[in-house]
Amino acid sequence: MLQGTRGAAMPTTTIAKPRPSIRAAGRTVWDKVSSFIYLPALLVPAFALLLLGAGWATGWGGVDFAGSLTSLRAETIGPLAAALIVVFLVVERLRPAQRRPLVARGHRHDVLFAVINVVVVLPLVTALTLSFSDVVRKVAPWVVLPRFGVVPRWVPIIVILVAMDGCNWFVHLANHRVRLLWRFHELHHSQEDMNVLTVFRTHPLIHVSYVLAVVPALVLLANGELPTLLLVMYGGAVAFAHSNTNLSFGPLERVFVSPNFHRIHHRVRGRQDVNLGFTLTVWDQLSHRAVFPTFETISADTGLPRRPLRVEQQGSRPHHLTVLAAQLVGPFRALNEPVALASAQESTRSLQPDHEGPTPIRHPESTSTTPSAASERLVAEG
Repeated sequence: MLQGTRGAAMPTTTIAKPRPSIRAAGRTVWDKVSSFIYLPALLVPAFALLLLGAGWATGWGGVDFAGSLTSLRAETIGPLAAALIVVFLVVERLRPAQRRPLVARGHRHDVLFAVINVVVVLPLVTALTLSFSDVVRKVAPWVVLPRFGVVPRWVPIIVILVAMDGCNWFVHLANHRVRLLWRFHELHHSQEDMNVLTVFRTHPLIHVSYVLAVVPALVLLANGELPTLLLVMYGGAVAFAHSNTNLSFGPLERVFVSPNFHRIHHRVRGRQDVNLGFTLTVWDQLSHRAVFPTFETISADTGLPRRPLRVEQQGSRPHHLTVLAAQLVGPFRALNEPVALASAQESTRSLQPDHEGPTPIRHPESTSTTPSAASERLVAEG
């Protein structure tokens, strides 16, 4: 009996493998997707769609969308705005900060962005502005101040203009300090052939952040609005600041942004979170971010260090359409290494001469990256 019992098969039990938790499965999916998509960037188009949906549902707050779009087009690409751009193109040829071919690669590429601005950006900005204005008026109607009977009409207009410029400065700073926003803003800084059309070189979705500039006009809505002529002049001043013009404003530069002042903001070496002002330099001075032009900065090379974003200056041919597509999807592309943000805490390179710091990758035709050489060379175009 003992031997028979010893030879009998012993019962076995099967231990079930633990199933992965929902959290672990979600984490796996997140890691796989984030390996090729920068997922936080999706928050920007999501917010834009949410805002546009709210505006669409309310009929843009009862405002005529077509009429608002027509006004914005007049301010941006109307006859007077176009005439100013032509004048600035001539001025930057007569007094260039860096010598360039008549039609450099960067010029041709910025023309594409100007077309995108007309076709996509202007309708988008109109919709975002109307939607944001309607939401603010409904959520916080107390924001809109009553009419000031004893105040001359020009006073609130000046206040709106200055406050709007201050809001633009604040958003611009956020675009340099918040990694999510920088991924959309870095396209604007990728230009290595600065010119007056560089003002159009922006990602369409970066304008979501600039709806904050609408607030001053909402607050003083009952006291008047900015005349179209004033808005055209404001836009022209911003465009001129981006031109390849060797021009400073002398003592007036303590108030107004000049091309030489703003070029420092775009230079490839040193901090780029300085000289953030659109038309006024006072915001940079108050925040200790103003770096005034010197002989060394006038012809400084511009662009992004190490070219983290594809640019038209790479290679023997520009491939404008391919590069444009890569630049538009760039904010959503996952990177193998963290995005470096230039900040006041990280570096003081902006206070150093331009010849210091790491040598960036520049045009393949270049033989030198010193400011003196850059100001004299002509870039061979493909």
